[in-house]
Amino acid sequence: MDAKRELFQKLQQDILLWQGFKPLSAGKAERIGLGEIEDAFPGKVFPQKAIHEFITVLPEHAAASEGFIAGLLSVLMENGAACVWASTSRGLFPASLSLFNVEPERIIFMDVQTEKDVLWITEEALKCEGLAAVVAEVNNLSLIESRRLQLTVEKSGVTGFILRKDENKTASTVATARWRISPLPSQTEEGMPGLGFPRWQVELLKVRNGNPGSFVLEWAGEKFEEVKKAKKEIVWSELEGRQIG
Repeated sequence: MDAKRELFQKLQQDILLWQGFKPLSAGKAERIGLGEIEDAFPGKVFPQKAIHEFITVLPEHAAASEGFIAGLLSVLMENGAACVWASTSRGLFPASLSLFNVEPERIIFMDVQTEKDVLWITEEALKCEGLAAVVAEVNNLSLIESRRLQLTVEKSGVTGFILRKDENKTASTVATARWRISPLPSQTEEGMPGLGFPRWQVELLKVRNGNPGSFVLEWAGEKFEEVKKAKKEIVWSELEGRQIG
């Protein structure tokens, strides 16, 4: 029975490795600073050898996702590696990346005419083991296309981020994780004027072999920081642009 259990555990570990989940080494915590969110993944480790899909139906979702991804890139690019960012209608202002400790000159922006070109660039870039990550903005991603990208990252170890605008949030893909990032009003220290740190509602809609959930996170200057749940829910009025409740 013990032999069968060991065989099953070994098979399970192998499958997780193929899917981009790297188990922790003894005495070594390879976390990237997402706090409780990382606990939702198998082994409590953010999968780097994987495709992460971000639902960006609304412009504010796209902007929030770009900020969140920039925070992730600041960790993934610590070793000096570059990143490729492909799009047909990029809205990201490169200089804004410096707010997340990412040097804009280390991002290779590929602005092309068609989504077919975006997907081709994405797949080819994901084959480059020297890159830290590849970001692609598309309207839709088919099951076959997502499978091709996932197979590519499993060989190269490069992290892939797909910003998908299609409203069909239940579209079938083989992405390891599906996210939706929404902006939240920032908060300053009591009595202090100005704006606070960027804050997001981070929804992990799907995670393979993990536990989906919803979290509040902000970028506190140099790192992600969890925001404890407030006792009283704050409702943001989009019409009046102020906090109520």
